[in-house]
Amino acid sequence: MPSRTKPSRRTRVLVGGTALAVVGAGVVGTVAANAADSTDATPAAPVAARKGELTQSTHLTLDAATKAARAAVEAAEKDGRQVSVAVVDRNGNTLVTLRGDGAGPQSYESAERKAFTAVSWNAPTSELAQRLAQAPNLKDIPGTLFLAGGTPVTAQGAPVAGIGVAGAPSGDLDERYARAGAAALGR
Repeated sequence: MPSRTKPSRRTRVLVGGTALAVVGAGVVGTVAANAADSTDATPAAPVAARKGELTQSTHLTLDAATKAARAAVEAAEKDGRQVSVAVVDRNGNTLVTLRGDGAGPQSYESAERKAFTAVSWNAPTSELAQRLAQAPNLKDIPGTLFLAGGTPVTAQGAPVAGIGVAGAPSGDLDERYARAGAAALGR
């Protein structure tokens, strides 16, 4: 009977890394395929496409992000609320942050974290907050905030941005204003 030796640490790392790369490529391909199959009437720019060693993805323009943020602030002002609004791109990078007149100092960072959380999971943060009962460790992920007030912006079924609002008396109001920002973009 031949003796079997345990693979070296380097071999295990290389095999594991290769497996992760294959799975990651499959996920990107699935997102691109699902986005291409969508009947959404957005421009034909790919949401996520892989070509050789490069990927291409769709992002909100600065003008669109500003339009969404202003619409969210205006919706809050119409209700007499002072809020901060943040719009992040698909990668979670902040594009625009507006702090409404009289909005609390904590609202600025909270809005950014809600936007980041919404785009990261492609779901409203009110839904994600409910998931904490089953997975309480989600709250430990850096940069996230699992409170209502964030909504994703999608194109062709995939997230391209997140809008976060903070400062209203309730998360439900924050989220309503975030949705007003997305609606201004036709999303």
